[in-house]
This record gives sequence, structure tokens and C-alpha cells, in this order.
Amino acid sequence: MNALTRTIATIAAALPLATALAQSPAVPAAIDVFARMQNELRDSRTGGDTAAYLKGSETLYTFLNGSPRANLQLMGAEAASGNLDEALRYFSQYVAMGQSDEEVLKSKLFDPLRTLPRYQGIYSSMAANKTGISAAAEAFPLQAAARIPEDIDYDAPRKLFFISTVLGQQILQVDLAGRSKVFAGSPDHWPMMALKIDARRRVLWATEVALDGFESVAKGDWGRSAVLQYDLKTAKLLRRVEAPPKAALGDMALDPAGNAIVCDGQGGQVYRIGPTAERFERIDGGDFISPQTPAVLPDGERILVPDYVRGIGLLDLKSKAVKWLPMAGKHALNGIDGLYVVGSTLIATQNGTSPERVVRFAVNEAKTSVLSETIIERATPTLGDPTHGVMVGEYFYYIANSGWDALDDHGVLLEGKSLPVGAVRRAKIT
Repeated sequence: MNALTRTIATIAAALPLATALAQSPAVPAAIDVFARMQNELRDSRTGGDTAAYLKGSETLYTFLNGSPRANLQLMGAEAASGNLDEALRYFSQYVAMGQSDEEVLKSKLFDPLRTLPRYQGIYSSMAANKTGISAAAEAFPLQAAARIPEDIDYDAPRKLFFISTVLGQQILQVDLAGRSKVFAGSPDHWPMMALKIDARRRVLWATEVALDGFESVAKGDWGRSAVLQYDLKTAKLLRRVEAPPKAALGDMALDPAGNAIVCDGQGGQVYRIGPTAERFERIDGGDFISPQTPAVLPDGERILVPDYVRGIGLLDLKSKAVKWLPMAGKHALNGIDGLYVVGSTLIATQNGTSPERVVRFAVNEAKTSVLSETIIERATPTLGDPTHGVMVGEYFYYIANSGWDALDDHGVLLEGKSLPVGAVRRAKIT
């Protein structure tokens, strides 16, 4: 999760985000389409063309697979067009997806709805989505060295966790009691982001990303990133492969053959690189805006890619075709930072939903639709801003209270904020 990911996820009734995206060179198709839609929505709203604004909102709703923010967008457009019943239908769907955002609902677009008894009823029911839920407990607190912990993996033979840190620019080695020591530092003094253990080859994969605008990163490095490999026992850096220009390789998974699948959350691209390869192979067809931690299915031929904006896409590696899991007005599948497959269950850490949460989705055998969902943790003081997790036996361990929400887009503490004490929490997955 990085600051850009947060920015991309903030879609309200016509925000200026599209201008920034449209100016990015060589953007993939999905980002280009998204930018155009946002610009058109802004223009139609500014120009008072309610018919065009409604049509554009309907198109965006389809493009974003019925995400919660797309529901609010269409709710506002329907209200502006005088279609109050339809507006309330989308509001009801938004609440049914477990969401709550009082700030967005202060928009003047929703003024025609406020006095309606049905609106007031739905608004009141929305409060239940902010109630705290937790089926988890603290596994161990993180020590001060874990400055913005990002990713986590587990080495079962040695019973050790490995945790990457953003401001610390390190990988920490942590035992089951939470005692940590530095495993390795970033070779380029950049934030350390993704990491995954290849247990068979005894190698730790990681990524370092010179996050654009971060004051802790040399300005001349902004926009660069690299994939790293370390010897898991000695911490020796075995190799470093520079990412394609302007790629921010912040998330990763390993496939059954030991290839790293790395996602560019800034440029929307998904890459594969082999254990000894020196070049990246692009494996997506341009359908993603901000792909996050992917989940490789056991057949090795399909990957579930959580797009922070569009939801969960099932990517076929042969055809590059993507099938989006329907949100169906019931399940918020956007805002996922980490996604993990456990049999017929998907576990997601969602720091782009409102409220943030850790949730498990029951899916069908083909992994093409969600059947039900169960909250692991939501809206608790202990959750804070969650990032990634890892399955260890019957338990899902995840990073909570990471501190990302205390930083501005330059990686600097917001006024009045301090870095929280992070923790690794766990929940039994049965």
C-alpha cells in the first residue's frame, strides 16, 4: 500500500484525480479509460449537463464493477436527475456492502434526498457498518524499528517472520515472541515493500521502491524500483533486477514454478520474472488501474489480482483475459491491499474500504464469484491501517496499525500525528 494507491482509490462525485492520471506517459488502457471517464464526469457536472453526468456515472459504475464508490457516484447522479428512487436504491446497495462514509455524503449532490424518510432510514442503518468487530487477537507487538511495516511472510522451518518496512527501509526478522533484528537493509536506501519466501530454494524475494515524492528518497531516484533476492539463511543479496521505468513494484506473489508475480500499483501492470531471469515479462493485457498483492491459484494458470479501484480480477495467463468477480450490490471487493487463497476462501486486507477491515470471502470452486463474507476485524482501535498477511497453519497473521494513515503523500508525518505502535494480529481460519 502506498500513498498513490490511496489517491487513486478516492473517487467521489467528480474529483480532479483524472488530470494527474491523464498526464502520465504511456499509461495502460484501464488507467487511460478511467482518466477519460473522470474528466468527462467533471466537465458534465461543471457544465450542468445532468443527462451526460448520469450517463457517464452509469458507464463508470459498470467499469468499476459496481464498487461502493461507484454506487455513491451513481446515487449522486440519479439524485441530480430527479430519479430519487433509483438514487436511494444505490444508497441501499452501498450500505448493504458494509460501507459507511459520512464525509462523502455531505456533498450537495445528495441534498434532494436528505428530507426523505427512506433516505433517513438507510442513513441510520449505515451506522451499524461502523461498529467494531474482531475475531482476532494480538500475536505480538512490533518494535520501534518497524517504521511503517508493509509486508509479512513466514519461514516455517525456523519459525521466523520476515517484515518489510517503508520508512525503516529494512527487512526485519521476527520470532514468535515479537523479538526482531535487522535481516537486511535496502541496497539503494529506498522503502522496502513486497516480500515472499521461496521455501524450496531458501530464497527471500523482496522489492524496493523509490516512492514518488517521498522526502526520505533521493529525488533523482523517484519512480524507480527493483526486485531483490536474498539468501534466506545468510541474508546475502544474491541479485537485483531493476524494474521497467516508472514502475512501482509494491506487491508480489510466487507461482508454483518459483516465478515472482509482481504488480505495479502505480502504472497498472503485472509482471513475471523467473528465479534466474534478468528481464520482466508483462503478463496482463492492460485491464488494471492499481493491482495489489495477487493470489496465484494452484493450477498456476490463473491469478486473482485485486485492483484497488476495480475489484478482484481473475487473470488467465494464457489469454490475458480478465473476469471480474461480481460485487452484486453485496460485497465490497475494492480497496484490497493483500489477497490470499485458502481452499474455497479468499482472505483480504482492505485499507481502501470505509471502514477498513480484514475479511474472508467464501467463493465458488471456479473462483469466479463470492458466495458470502465474514468479517475478521473491522473498525477497532487495534486494527488501524492494515496492510498484508500470511497463513501460518490454521491462523491468518496480518499487520495492523501500520501507520500509513499518519503520513502525507511525501512520507512525512501529518501535523498532530505520530507513528502508532504496530502489531501483528492473528485469527483462526476454519
